[in-house]
Amino acid sequence: MPIENERKFVLDDDGGLEAHVGAAPGVERSLLQQAYLDSAGVRIRAVEGPGGTRHVFTYKCTVDGQVVEIETAISASDFGRLWTRRQQSLSKVRYAWADGVFHWDVDFFKRDDGSTYFAQAEVEMPEDQVEPPPLPALLAGHLLAIVPAGDSRFASKYLTDQAHAQRLLDDIRQKGRIE
Repeated sequence: MPIENERKFVLDDDGGLEAHVGAAPGVERSLLQQAYLDSAGVRIRAVEGPGGTRHVFTYKCTVDGQVVEIETAISASDFGRLWTRRQQSLSKVRYAWADGVFHWDVDFFKRDDGSTYFAQAEVEMPEDQVEPPPLPALLAGHLLAIVPAGDSRFASKYLTDQAHAQRLLDDIRQKGRIE
C-alpha cells in the first residue's frame, strides 16, 4: 500500500522566501490548481510544471492509523468535469526537491491576486520514521512552528479557507507555538 508519512512546518513568509527557495539548486517549481470533491478523501489536481500540465485524481483514507494515498493520472477533460463538483479549491505554487530518503515540498498558498496567504513545508519520510528530519538550511530561518503529526487543521483542504489560515498564523505568532 502507498503509505503517506509526512510532517509539516509552518513558515514565515517575509515576501522574499518564495524567490529564495526557487533559486536554490535542484528545486523544481510547479503551479497546482487543486480541488476537493463531494466525496470524503477525494481530490483532483492540475499540476503545471517543466514538462507541461498533468492531471491527477487522489484518494486518501486512514487505515490502522496510517494514511493510504492512491493517485492516478486523469485526462484534462475528466479533470474539467470533476472540477464542476468541487467543494473547496485552491491555487498554490510548489517547490520540490529530494534530499536522500526524504522528499521536500514547500507550498505557497495563493490568493486570486497571486499574493501568498500561507506558506508551509512538508517532508515525506520513510514509512517507519516517526521523527521529522531537521528543516533544510534554506528554510531554517523561516520556521514558525512544527505541526504535530496528524493535526488536520494544517491540511490543504482546510487551508483553502483563507480566514482559517490567517487565524492559525495569528495564533502561532501570538503564542510562539501550535496549541
